[in-house]
Amino acid sequence: MIIRIRGPTGQFTVTLEDRATVDDLRSQIVVKTGLTSYDVRYGYPDLKHFPLDEFQPNQLISNTGLNLNGEQLIVSKKEGGVQPLRSPNKGLTSAPREPPGKHPISHTFNNAVSEDPPEIPSSEHAGTFVLRIMPDDNSCLFRAVGSTLMGGIDAMNELRSVVAQAIQETPDIYSEAVLEKKPDDYCRWIQNEGSWGGGIELSILSKYFDTEICSIDVQTLRIDRFNEGSPARCVLVYSGIHYDTVALSPSDPPFTHTYAPPEFDTKVFDAADALVLVKALELCKILQSKHYYTDTAAFRIRCNTCGGGFIGEKGATQHATQTGHHSFGEAG
Repeated sequence: MIIRIRGPTGQFTVTLEDRATVDDLRSQIVVKTGLTSYDVRYGYPDLKHFPLDEFQPNQLISNTGLNLNGEQLIVSKKEGGVQPLRSPNKGLTSAPREPPGKHPISHTFNNAVSEDPPEIPSSEHAGTFVLRIMPDDNSCLFRAVGSTLMGGIDAMNELRSVVAQAIQETPDIYSEAVLEKKPDDYCRWIQNEGSWGGGIELSILSKYFDTEICSIDVQTLRIDRFNEGSPARCVLVYSGIHYDTVALSPSDPPFTHTYAPPEFDTKVFDAADALVLVKALELCKILQSKHYYTDTAAFRIRCNTCGGGFIGEKGATQHATQTGHHSFGEAG
């Protein structure tokens, strides 16, 4: 049976055997959402509570009296529940690792990458796949989406408004439990140009543009898919606290070097073309070897305001909350 699971940071499709048990489903929910304490609803748009805890772990899903094949399960964090079993920074969940908007840290570009982005030849596409680096301005996610799906237009404010409108129009999906803020507060917050986007924003924008957005985590090479099943696909590169885009640039045989300006890029692909993701992963493996990512749990951070030193994003976030200092960089 095929079941869609919509969690706080995106929608995922899972396939279970006909003799799958309730415990199998629970495991999939934990893996896909990272939540261990959650509420489940089904039957959109007339959502009903799914009493998952009332069934025995070894009970067959087919014997619950519910037909879940093709169903969408809406999973949200249970009020007062515990934090995710797997820290998002460990790359074990199926959502981008960053809690959206909680980074007070500036991205430091790897000069070797920014000056010489990796290029992957693709004779099948008569071109070269290349990394297009987004500016470091707290709007990298929105710039990446805009450059990919809006013809390169800088429309960060418009895209932030799209996110806010979607949240306001679907309070059953984007509740306070999912957003970890009151929806009105979240809408005001995400429209601030200093607020970072993450999985929630990618989920909304992928549906708005009816395009599957694949986000490849450089550190783990995990692919997170949003709006899976759309006929069109684009690929973003997530390096811990920053988003860039993957583009196909026209080139000549042997297709090892790009020469055309970015205006000639192709950034939206046929979702049936599996080779695009293969090439994008090859590109990200090079980025990984060049350490083009930030381990937000373990890296050393220095406050640019007072000079204080901290370990990981958690330390920097606590310092920002206590002092109001919001300018940070990686310590040498």
